[in-house]
Amino acid sequence: MQDKTNIGIDAALELVQNAFVASGLNEQSAQSVARALVMAEAEGQVGHGFSRVGDYIAQMKSGKINANAALAVISQSPSYLHVSADNGFAYPALEFAIEQAVQMAATTGCVAIAVSQSNHCGTLASHVEKLAMQGLIGIMVANTPAAIAPWGGNRPLYGTNPIAFAAPRAGQDPLVIDLSLSVVARGKVMNAKKTGQSIPEGWALDKNGQSTTDPHAALDGGTMVPIGEAKGTALALMVEILAASLTGAHTSADMPSFFASSGPSANAGQFLIAIKPNDISGFTARIEALLNDIAETPGARLPGTRRIEARNQARTEGLNVATQYIADIQAMLG
Repeated sequence: MQDKTNIGIDAALELVQNAFVASGLNEQSAQSVARALVMAEAEGQVGHGFSRVGDYIAQMKSGKINANAALAVISQSPSYLHVSADNGFAYPALEFAIEQAVQMAATTGCVAIAVSQSNHCGTLASHVEKLAMQGLIGIMVANTPAAIAPWGGNRPLYGTNPIAFAAPRAGQDPLVIDLSLSVVARGKVMNAKKTGQSIPEGWALDKNGQSTTDPHAALDGGTMVPIGEAKGTALALMVEILAASLTGAHTSADMPSFFASSGPSANAGQFLIAIKPNDISGFTARIEALLNDIAETPGARLPGTRRIEARNQARTEGLNVATQYIADIQAMLG
């Protein structure tokens, strides 16, 4: 069994932030990155949590991620915003873009947001949830390095290209839906590789197209299994068009690995839509009626419920993080 260390959320935030500051990242950006990684860990998304700290810092040191990135607005209209992350971390760029979108949507009702020259953006749930917490419906897509082949093909052209959606609720946590277009996020395979675990059957194929439980085989020329077979790859193509073709970012096929410590910058793309609900239609009451019907169906549960439960548990009981990740970060701090 994998050795774990319990650490409180505040202590985890401080530890991760200090590691990034010590490695040359400014304090504001380090706070943004630490928040994203620690909360992903708290929500059970270990492939987007502490497992990324060492990768991110190695990429900063090699220059693959620009530690001195200067965010820039490429273009803007009343209902459109395009932000360059300047090959820095995605999190500060997305926080800036979302703050602007909240203000813009208050006037226009609907805003499209493009982010290019970006990097790995972690769990999309956290980004769309910020919009929902401000009373907006949020939709987000992002492209990632190629890991899925078009249906019937054997060469990866699409990333796992996640899709997320969030809707505000009256007096309750927003409804948040976040799904990778592979059966599982690729970060879970990388986490298994780093911690010496096998992966379940059905997650990935090796370079010969055969199902594998070896994370090394899955990552060394292998591909991820798409959700819904041909339907999953069609959705991946839709994300590719929105996140890459529309934003000017790299396609998944041209994007370097999010895990490699050096090499060219990722130039990943993210695309979001923020919508202000019009309560003339009775949105608040109608969404509650719909979600209540689901919650009252025997055996059913609302999407995102486990995520919220895990986060609440982590706030009271702390995080159980792979001990080697904690040790690696402490070693960076001397």
